[in-house]
Amino acid sequence: MSSLPSPTQVFDQRRIGEALRVSPLGLGCMGMSEFYGPSDDAESMQLIQQAVDAGMTLFDSADTYGQGHNEQLLGRALAGRREQAVIATKFGIVRDPGAYARSLDTRPEYVRQACDASLKRLGVDCIDLYYAHRLNPDIAVEETVGAMAELVREGKVRALGLCEVSATTLERACHVHPIAALQSEYSLWSRGVEDAVLPACRRLGVTLVAYSPLGRGFLSGALQTRDDLDERDFRRQAPRFSEQNLAANRELITRLETMAKQREATPAQLALAWLLAQGDDIVPIPGTRRLTRLNENLAAISLELSAEDLAQLSGWFPPGVAQGERYTEEGMKGIEVETRLPS
Repeated sequence: MSSLPSPTQVFDQRRIGEALRVSPLGLGCMGMSEFYGPSDDAESMQLIQQAVDAGMTLFDSADTYGQGHNEQLLGRALAGRREQAVIATKFGIVRDPGAYARSLDTRPEYVRQACDASLKRLGVDCIDLYYAHRLNPDIAVEETVGAMAELVREGKVRALGLCEVSATTLERACHVHPIAALQSEYSLWSRGVEDAVLPACRRLGVTLVAYSPLGRGFLSGALQTRDDLDERDFRRQAPRFSEQNLAANRELITRLETMAKQREATPAQLALAWLLAQGDDIVPIPGTRRLTRLNENLAAISLELSAEDLAQLSGWFPPGVAQGERYTEEGMKGIEVETRLPS
């Protein structure tokens, strides 16, 4: 496995909106605060700094990750290096302390309150990319985006994003203010955006930021059974990781592992290379807390797959192939599902 790129290496940049240019891969920071078992702040901060050294520029957080802890962590890690990073964070999911149960708040007055709190935790005077994490269906998207647009005019935010919305909602939002990015789950394992959302993004000039591009670690091949998951790992409650579904889904990895050996790569690198090859308007943000995984992910940027390789991978992982829903019923709150654009 190749070493980390030198600090002087500059990756070909990908566009997010008119103002932002980022490395082909970003870093999802959620797991540094919760959801995947215990973490260490010092190690996480060091990893973020090493990612900057390696040429990674996009760092993704949210106010709900660790109830504000993740933003504070990211802010400390990037202290003194602000100009080298594109900081993305989100608002809208409100959780009870210590609980997974949550509500959605996207009222205009809350938008401003949440932004000011995030700025303070991050220790910055401007957020580069500010997302509505989930939309409350009782609040018109036009109201929420209108309030977000005021933050842009005030210089508190550079670009706006939405998460897990339908193509119809995205189009409505773009009538209010340009939307730079739509963040949705997208991987070999989750290809639902290809039907309506990704085509809408391309028509509207919106970059798709792909979270969980490794299927929450599944596509790395490292997960054999549920025993590999920490007792506090939220995947233990995720339908796709139930004992029955995980066993069925594990069969999908066999061909991926075979191709990886043939290409002298890893399953994770193949999965990321496939996603990167779907278009320059897609920016995956795999999360990790380990330097070895950061190394592995970054090496995928230079992994070239042939048209035949890409077709094989697409054929092995057709849309809908995964067994089980992505989230529990609680986790599905605010995720808009739309299989096709209205005629």
